[in-house]
Amino acid sequence: MEYDEAAEFLFGLRRFRPKPGTESTARLLAHLEDPQEGVDFVQIAGSNGKGSTARMVERTLREAGLSVGLYTSPHLEDLRERIRVDGRKIPKSSVSAFVAEIREHVTERAADGESPTFFEVLTAMAIREFDRADVDVAVLEVGIGGRYDATSVVDPVASAVTSVTLEHTGILGDTEAEIARDKAHVAPADEPLVTGASGEALEGVREIADEVVTVGFGNREGAEPDVSVTYEGRVNHTEAAVSIDDGDPIEARIPLLGRHQAANAGIAATLARQVAAVSDEELRRGLRGAHWPGRFEVLETEPLVVLDGAHNPGACEGLAETLAGYEYDELTLVAGVMHDKDVTGIADALPTPDATIATEPSLDRAEDGDVLATVFERAGVPDVRVVPDVRDALEAAIASSDADDCVLVTGSLFAVAEARSRWTGLQIPKRIRDREDARDVLAGAHATEADVAEATDAAVHRVVKTALRDEQATALQTELSRIGGECTLSGLRRSDERINAVLTGTLEQFSRLVDRLAARSDGLAAIGRELSSTLELEDGARDGNGESAPQPDDGSSPPWNDRTAVMGILNVTPDSFHDGGEYDVLEDAVARAEAMVEAGADVIDIGGESTRPGADPVPVEAEIDRVVPVVEALADLDAMLSIDTRKAAVADAALEAGADIINDVSGLEDPEMRFVVADHDATLVVMHSVDAPVVPDREIAYDDVVEDVIDQLRERILLAEKAGLDRENIVVDPGIGFAKSARESFALLDRLGEFRALGCPILFGHSHKSMFAHVGREAGERLEPTVAASALATERGADIVRVHDVDENVAAVRTALAARDPDRFEW
Repeated sequence: MEYDEAAEFLFGLRRFRPKPGTESTARLLAHLEDPQEGVDFVQIAGSNGKGSTARMVERTLREAGLSVGLYTSPHLEDLRERIRVDGRKIPKSSVSAFVAEIREHVTERAADGESPTFFEVLTAMAIREFDRADVDVAVLEVGIGGRYDATSVVDPVASAVTSVTLEHTGILGDTEAEIARDKAHVAPADEPLVTGASGEALEGVREIADEVVTVGFGNREGAEPDVSVTYEGRVNHTEAAVSIDDGDPIEARIPLLGRHQAANAGIAATLARQVAAVSDEELRRGLRGAHWPGRFEVLETEPLVVLDGAHNPGACEGLAETLAGYEYDELTLVAGVMHDKDVTGIADALPTPDATIATEPSLDRAEDGDVLATVFERAGVPDVRVVPDVRDALEAAIASSDADDCVLVTGSLFAVAEARSRWTGLQIPKRIRDREDARDVLAGAHATEADVAEATDAAVHRVVKTALRDEQATALQTELSRIGGECTLSGLRRSDERINAVLTGTLEQFSRLVDRLAARSDGLAAIGRELSSTLELEDGARDGNGESAPQPDDGSSPPWNDRTAVMGILNVTPDSFHDGGEYDVLEDAVARAEAMVEAGADVIDIGGESTRPGADPVPVEAEIDRVVPVVEALADLDAMLSIDTRKAAVADAALEAGADIINDVSGLEDPEMRFVVADHDATLVVMHSVDAPVVPDREIAYDDVVEDVIDQLRERILLAEKAGLDRENIVVDPGIGFAKSARESFALLDRLGEFRALGCPILFGHSHKSMFAHVGREAGERLEPTVAASALATERGADIVRVHDVDENVAAVRTALAARDPDRFEW
């Protein structure tokens, strides 16, 4: 079964059960031989904050060394976001295999009038995946309530009710106490239920749970909470300080802003410590690394642009309180709400904006823009208008705002997801050499067999793959076909899931398409601008050979702005692979760096800790003692200096000593790293890795290694940008050899140009790596394939190649550049 067929089946399931109960989910799991019996679960219920809390628990347990599954809802872009193992989305292949296995069972139940719902089937799929992956623990976010929710088919080892407000009253009850009693049925058998509820809701929880641990801010109606939390306020525009006191006080930072998130952090800390022996440092790192898109997410600062998925009055009150901590002049609200929500209550709870743009997320459940506008007019907003497309509404809000203003997108996670595509949307250029390449690209976009056969011969010019809402994709297909191009769409056509589109045409056709899209008001104008950037269609953006034209150099630009640069590796370690122990004496390191620059190296990458398989961690001070003297000794060298480190403290010391670049092979696992690099206005290399040091024989399931790595890197890039780094100062590295097989590493080399979709310079680090065993070269015999790969990487679009043997690889790079344009590249 293909993924698009599996996804179509899932989205076709009914959304609500006519009568409450967990029996349907239990029957489905029994059909799967009860995978829930092999997993320890943490179950988190609540009216608000349960997703954020689940993420904090998951990240903290991973910091403690556990393998952790996470099940949340809804998703922003891709249903696979709901099910993660150690941070990675469930593979498409697993979705397809699961649906193939349960399809007959579901069909038979439907024939009896008892079909499982969409949420029940996804819950079963999550549990099955967590069992298959043999996770140590899985964290489940409850859907609705607790007593009859599909997730309650498990027997949790720890549970929480984060908060209780009036919601789903037709299902859960008419009072907070009734709703709390329903939610409290998630209580574990052998541990206390953790809750942030208060007042009558807390009393309702106590009626059901045998034992309760309360988390709160103190002075809870005369009773102190068992775990006291304090919200210390923002420490920067994306993080806040909190303190948690369960008898062993701890101070931490969280990337989730707002007083309510301090309570969620306290709940998460309590749950994590019920499950595992979590140290204070693991807790700090876990809480700080618990990024959760769309929850008071600050994307820009001039103007301040905030995305928050608040969708009920209680959540909007918390949002208003958090926003009050920022200074801004005028507020423009972009609001997109579902029609089954308390729209009036939401409008009343939000801060009164100077202007509101009512918009409509692309779901049937979205409230009509005119209705929404009327609600905000009645709420006293002086300037209200309707822009149906969310992305267009956001662009209009930003365009009408000054640098000191604020733009807030809220009302639903669906609105947030569509707005967020402004920063995360990808248009991936595809390299098509023959019909087989064309077929692979079209099939990878889940086009139907008929469409693949029809479009293959046309896909020989420029090809771009992107993902759009269904109505946008259909309109784009029509526009491109009118001017002779081709747009092939995925077989998956659902309004609540973005679909793949493969665009094929000449540069002239794409240029005409961009012009046609510019006048549209359905979000396609922005898509056209991004397409123009992806294919470099702007005047002067390309030279006569279709390559990127060189940029003017005033002497301050990095060397890779004009050509492929060579980064020479200088390991001042006793145990690095290939050259460990050769340059760990200062004089030897300096001599080696000077020789590499003489041979043509543009950058010297200094490493003080090995990431080879089995390498032992190096203490921070020891690593600083290794690299800082080298940086200081090379201060006058005619090359940029880079530090290969995973530790923010090492990065800070090296940058203070004069380094220019931080090469982070962990991909920002140290939560302080992005802020350190931003504070120094330095360049950051973000590598894709699953483990650093490398874990031998680690097998990761990639559906498409290139697109999967691109997908994971884009969120890392966004994290760095939110810390204050410009995208031009962020370099991406696909991470050759880090949880990739030789075949996958060669695929990354062949399709390196697709990383252009990220809008960052590309580094390729392949020197003497194990991938070359695939071509018959063992350790110690890999110079020649390294040189060949440097030439191929240059031809494929690498901005930097990272190598040990500078002289030979400089020759390879220069040869590849000269072959591209001998008039432009001459030494």
